[in-house]
Amino acid sequence: MFKYTLFAITLFLLSAHLKAEIILPRILGHNMVLQQGKPLSFWGKASAGETVTVQFAAQNQTTSADASGKWSVTLKPLKASAIPSELVISGTNTIRLQNILVGEVWLCSGQSNMEYTMRKNSKVKPSLATQLVDGRNPVDELTYANNPQIRIFLVNRKELGKPDSLHRGWNVAQDSALRSFSAPAYFFAKELHRNLNVPIGVIASAIPGSRIEPWISEAAFREDTYYGNQKIDGEPGKFYEPMIRPLAPFAVKGFLWYQGESNCFLKETTTYSHKLKTLITSWRNAWNDQKLPFYYVQLAPFKYSESKGKVVLTRETLPEFREAQEQVLSLPQTGMIVTTDLADDLSDIHPPFKWEIGRRLALLALANAYDKNDVVAEGPIFEKMKVKGHAIQLAFSQLGSGLISKDGQPLTGFMVAGKEGVFSPADAHINGKHVLVSADNVPNPVAVRFAWDEAAQPNLFNKEGLPARPFRTDKPLKNQLSDSFSPASSPVSRGSDTKTSSSK
Repeated sequence: MFKYTLFAITLFLLSAHLKAEIILPRILGHNMVLQQGKPLSFWGKASAGETVTVQFAAQNQTTSADASGKWSVTLKPLKASAIPSELVISGTNTIRLQNILVGEVWLCSGQSNMEYTMRKNSKVKPSLATQLVDGRNPVDELTYANNPQIRIFLVNRKELGKPDSLHRGWNVAQDSALRSFSAPAYFFAKELHRNLNVPIGVIASAIPGSRIEPWISEAAFREDTYYGNQKIDGEPGKFYEPMIRPLAPFAVKGFLWYQGESNCFLKETTTYSHKLKTLITSWRNAWNDQKLPFYYVQLAPFKYSESKGKVVLTRETLPEFREAQEQVLSLPQTGMIVTTDLADDLSDIHPPFKWEIGRRLALLALANAYDKNDVVAEGPIFEKMKVKGHAIQLAFSQLGSGLISKDGQPLTGFMVAGKEGVFSPADAHINGKHVLVSADNVPNPVAVRFAWDEAAQPNLFNKEGLPARPFRTDKPLKNQLSDSFSPASSPVSRGSDTKTSSSK
């Protein structure tokens, strides 16, 4: 009897010791920023039936783990706070997460130009930074970055799905953690903080060289009727599953996307438009919010035509891909920045100027996600054309304070064609709110193209320093998307006028 009793006591003590402790996903940790103004989800694993309590900012929510050990609670929306606070999650064990702030959180993803680190940024030629940030050269940002209200989380593909008992995924944006972090994401956060004056958290989840397909789940492709039953190559879900899915439903304000070079090398056009649409829709579904802003980067100048790949590319491959990127602006709450002026070496697919990439993305967010009506977020966007004698008059939206030639020289990048469809270099000049385009050898012009070359770095800007978006007025109907996904910016013929609308 004594042996049996001793065995029972030992078994009881052992089972109590083995009872599963609360485990948190890696995105929940010290130093994190929680999204203001939205319900806040917290989740993890514990023993089946275990009671779990979450305490933060005078809120206390309790739940029980289900039969598989999963649990989740939701706190009510909070106001922004830069006061470091403690978040306590308790059950069998107690986890105390320190230095938690409340503000704005953005998820930043894509390929190498989004992954481009602050360490690389520090090696850029200082002379390329013609505009200083806070009176300092952005190339030197690592030497003075010390704002405790900017927090960063760098997704590691192999680790995000694994728990971290030390809860150390988030960091203040400085020192070694910042060195390895995305430069576009950091400079975006810095510009947001400068304008909003609330804590900013940015999550970087990017893979160099990645196509778009791995960032979309297999289920999203299957559920999209556009693809039917066709098999999608490019390894769907390869990066979505380990690098995006585990982040939901951590509350975010929106998404930033800098990707496309790998798909441009495949000479994609409307197929990429549909894939990006699928990605946006599926990510919003994962966060259960179809209104989440999604802002992305139009590709910069690069000599794609000189590549030695299996797909033969031309000097128009990049403009056509940019056009495909533009198609996606038909989706609500989307925006795109133009980068025709942000390339120093056309044989370098990783141009510097990431501080300006981040700033322009922040302008989109400020103007649209944060309703800052005084912010000019985009450069001139072609709206409509009208034939006037031997010239074509172009009208633009997003004029800002007015049209300018950035370098004070005659406008560049314009071509004009007659009904034969042969384009010739054109003279162009600003006439108030319009641009007049003509060529001596094209007496009866019918179409205009602007920046329609991979190497084009035109000088038409608005006075706020933002470049005009590339366009062509003669877009072939075969390249337009179906009625179910028709872009707001595709040309519509109206007598002698051809018109496009803004991205909004």
